[in-house]
Amino acid sequence: MKKHIAALLCMLPIAAHAEYGTYNEYDMDLLAQCPACECPSAAPADSRDNYAGFRVYKNEHAAYSYNLSNGHKEKYKKDNWGFGTTVGNNLTEYLRVEYETLYMGAQYSKNDKDFEYDIWANMLNAYLLYDLDGAAAPYAGLGLGLTGIWGEIDGELDNAFDLSYQAMVGILFRLNSRIDLDLGFKYVNFGKVEHDRGVSKVDATQIYLGATYKFGL
Repeated sequence: MKKHIAALLCMLPIAAHAEYGTYNEYDMDLLAQCPACECPSAAPADSRDNYAGFRVYKNEHAAYSYNLSNGHKEKYKKDNWGFGTTVGNNLTEYLRVEYETLYMGAQYSKNDKDFEYDIWANMLNAYLLYDLDGAAAPYAGLGLGLTGIWGEIDGELDNAFDLSYQAMVGILFRLNSRIDLDLGFKYVNFGKVEHDRGVSKVDATQIYLGATYKFGL
């Protein structure tokens, strides 16, 4: 009887080890069949489809055209600076939409008249992009919006909100996974403001440099 008991006691560790090995092998098979990206415990990747940024604009031949009611036209070109901010979303790999707001202005005198303009534009832009292996992305875009124009001539101030539009081309340089450097060129027509004796029209060609910070929600 004692021999039988001793034999049973010796077999218990062997059976336990065999059972553990069976479960361990079964668990390994389950892990092999369940890719990490499909497991519930896997954390979702940060898509970083949203972005916010700023731009500095160098106006090349910003034109302030003053058209008198008698048909006489005066045009002044001012090469100065502007600044703005952007907020947008990458809808797909090739398409992004963006809200852009920018400010620029000018002061000058011509034909014994003093002119002063302040421009505040708000644009909704759409871009087509082509990604170059994650290093850069050239793009082309169009924008439509509403611009506030304050025009003062010899101390008489008039203002208006007018429809504005723009077209731009540029390139994004992917500095890292979160920051892009933005370099571009665009034409923008800000609209017009009416005065007692004429109408002021403002448009510009601009070179701009900016940066965007990408984030996910």
